[in-house]
Amino acid sequence: MKNLFLSLSILAAVFTGCSDDEENTITPVQGELTGSITANRTLAYGNYTLNGIVTIESGVTVTFDAGSTITANAANGVDALVVKNGGKLIMNGTASQPIVMTEPSAVPGSWGGIIMYGDAPINGSGATTTRASEDGLNLMYGGTNATHNGGTLRYVRVEYAGKKITDGTSEMNGFSFYSVGSGTILENLVSYKGADDGFEFYGGTVSANNLISYGNFDDSFDWQDGWKGQNNTNWFASQVGTGNFGMEIEASNNNNAFWPVISNITLKRATGTITEGGSSAAEYDAIQFKKQGNGHFSNIMISGYTTTGATAVRIQDAATNTDQVNGSKIKLTNVKINDNTSQFAGAGTVSVAFPSGNYTTSSTATGASITAGNWSTVGGVNLLQ
Repeated sequence: MKNLFLSLSILAAVFTGCSDDEENTITPVQGELTGSITANRTLAYGNYTLNGIVTIESGVTVTFDAGSTITANAANGVDALVVKNGGKLIMNGTASQPIVMTEPSAVPGSWGGIIMYGDAPINGSGATTTRASEDGLNLMYGGTNATHNGGTLRYVRVEYAGKKITDGTSEMNGFSFYSVGSGTILENLVSYKGADDGFEFYGGTVSANNLISYGNFDDSFDWQDGWKGQNNTNWFASQVGTGNFGMEIEASNNNNAFWPVISNITLKRATGTITEGGSSAAEYDAIQFKKQGNGHFSNIMISGYTTTGATAVRIQDAATNTDQVNGSKIKLTNVKINDNTSQFAGAGTVSVAFPSGNYTTSSTATGASITAGNWSTVGGVNLLQ
């Protein structure tokens, strides 16, 4: 693997203007990122190109300054920013100066997004504790380090990701978190118009606050392998044009006694939005539980899931209904539905009846409460509308 190559037209930020009442002007660095990053790097505010799959190796910390833009290019093959287990990515953007990762064609699925690996616990199919990733890299994930720290992502926007790999089975998302631990900070993140899921968690213990999933083709939020983040709040999904489930929840067919906890959720689906598999594919519910998926969710606002046959909450299989619903491991409290979407239903012959107190409605539920800003605005459009 070759080392990181930075072709910089400007090696340092240039400051102009020196009076007390004038704002300093910073000229952005220009650079390229490629190959393996094997030594700590702090990348100054600038405009960087992402060439290929760039990996942050174990023991290495890479820091980007606020306001930086990293641009992938679909024409050069598969691009992605990958944090290997033991590596750290620090992106401390701000509300006014987010860090933006994008692709110039503005075509969903043009690149692979941010992919982070850790060694926090997973509970994979067959109760396995390690698995190979499904992103085409075939890296192993899973471990025993619940407090794994992969870095800090604050005020980061990923645009037009969700690359489908040509082998027909591998796929990337806007943000992919493989067994990432609770020491990692995920706050104020946007996944914008990707061709797969906005955010996907593959096991692990990490929590995430103030997430926006907008216009992603598959699910807005998705997880498997026993993800159990306990301190999640303010998740906002807006499905427009093409989109499947607002939230797809599974636990890899493992009946389990743990679950994620998420408060303040808004799931919206625009009129005319079709599913990724075409208008006939029945993946149009706000929340789907399957394969023993569970969790505790509160203060939920749902609107627009009015396709014929759709429901707010779908229990997809009999085992999930028996073990998770009847076992009181799925709790949805203070749910507000703003249209004629039905409250909940089972797939096929599955008959759902939540135990008392495990599914409650509220006319005053507010959903996600997120402060808008430049970080949540694309092309002049506020994504939080």
